[in-house]
Amino acid sequence: MWTLIVVLLVGWAILTVVGFVFEGLLWLAVIGAILFVGTLVIGIIRQRARTPSA
Repeated sequence: MWTLIVVLLVGWAILTVVGFVFEGLLWLAVIGAILFVGTLVIGIIRQRARTPSA
């Protein structure tokens, strides 16, 4: 599961960088940043739900 999350995070980071590099693709940077944060939050929530609280 973590492999998929890491691959998605790398993909979103690349989209964000490309969006910031090319001025006309600023919307791509915004979408990439939102998806990056969303994927990170979902990954953290799933990891905490999987491990029992002590």
